[in-house]
Amino acid sequence: MTDTLPVVFIHGLWLHSASWQPWTDLFREEGYEPSAPGWPGDPDTVEEARQNPESIAGHGIDDVVEHYAALIEDLPVRPIVIGHSFGGMIAQKLLGQDRAAAAVAIDAAQIKGVLPLPLSALKATLPVFKSPANRHRSVSLTAEQFRFAFGNAIAEEESTALYERWTIPAPGKPLYEAASANFNPHSPAKVDTKNSGRGPLLLISGGKDHTVPEVVTRATLKQYRHSEAVTDIINFPDRGHSLTIDGGWREVADTVLTWLRRQSLGTERTER
Repeated sequence: MTDTLPVVFIHGLWLHSASWQPWTDLFREEGYEPSAPGWPGDPDTVEEARQNPESIAGHGIDDVVEHYAALIEDLPVRPIVIGHSFGGMIAQKLLGQDRAAAAVAIDAAQIKGVLPLPLSALKATLPVFKSPANRHRSVSLTAEQFRFAFGNAIAEEESTALYERWTIPAPGKPLYEAASANFNPHSPAKVDTKNSGRGPLLLISGGKDHTVPEVVTRATLKQYRHSEAVTDIINFPDRGHSLTIDGGWREVADTVLTWLRRQSLGTERTER
């Protein structure tokens, strides 16, 4: 039991939870109590995940939400949740369910109700959608595919280095669930965007993101128009999908820390 506020970092597809280490180190220095648990089935290391891809396969959005919800229940207070890509969708779902004190969704995957589907997003996810069988499998990216989906706004050498350091296979199921969300009234990609009693939400977009283009994040913001709770948006115009792990990660992290302080979410305990 401590007086520090917990922060739970949630990774997205194709990145291992260890990729959050610079963020957890920084947040700990700033007085928070950070953790970065993996998704259900995620091995402890990048190497193990690559060697055992089927351990990751078959997990859908609801599985991931309940996995993190169970971890949150073991915390002394509701945490701040910070997610990237599909982790950003998970963070929004947890916030809408009042399981978090606040949420930051960085380049978050499309939630139900978001209609724009840019061509770059289709190309970025093509490695999964090229075979219907991938719904039940895990899928890896090549260095070239990672370069397009994540590293297009950075130098090729840096993109290759990030690919080699952090990438792991990802389950195809969440992408299939998100793709059919607007045709399924009970889609797991549905978020309670009308909850006016929830904590504050920050949406962050990268202006050069191929996987989750800025238009998707702005369409997500519109989904919250019926909520009176704080919902803010910040765009990094020159950043791509790698903005949480590339050389510019600190600028994004400092922006998040500044926003949290403006919401009076420092290091003092937030009651459940």
